[in-house]
Amino acid sequence: MRASTLVLGLALGVASTALPTTDAGAQQAAAPAVPAAAPVTPQNDPAYTYKTLRLNRAAFDALLAKPEDLLVLDIRRPDELTKNGGFPVYLSIQTKEVQKSLSFIPRDRLIVTVSNRAHRAGAVGDILAGLGYHVVGAIGVLDYQDEGGTLAKITPPAPAAPAAAAPATAAK
Repeated sequence: MRASTLVLGLALGVASTALPTTDAGAQQAAAPAVPAAAPVTPQNDPAYTYKTLRLNRAAFDALLAKPEDLLVLDIRRPDELTKNGGFPVYLSIQTKEVQKSLSFIPRDRLIVTVSNRAHRAGAVGDILAGLGYHVVGAIGVLDYQDEGGTLAKITPPAPAAPAAAAPATAAK
């Protein structure tokens, strides 16, 4: 009896899905909902393919607790620093200048590379690690801010006003 009930239930289930319907609304309602794509976050970013560990806010804050051991290497352009803000203390060397500036990067510090969303920082971190530097991670300032971190905003100085022309003196 049990087996026949199971077979009957399966048959009714198959029959109900195989029956054509003429109501378009019923067909749409029967279609499974496609889940919305999850937003890209530092934790699930498929484009981050670097060997350098991508840090989150908590990991970076833990490293900041020992500033004497840490070098924050910000590789962004000056306009990105002023637009987005940054960390209170850092060494600023733009991406294209890193290999020319290796003598300025200390080898006795833990290094965290910084960019806006950590991609350039990951690439530079991989280069530095390959050269023997102790790179512990990469972080994006915008990711840090998205996770509730506070950035230091840098206000560029006002442009210098042109010098006032000296009044012309009458020739004698």
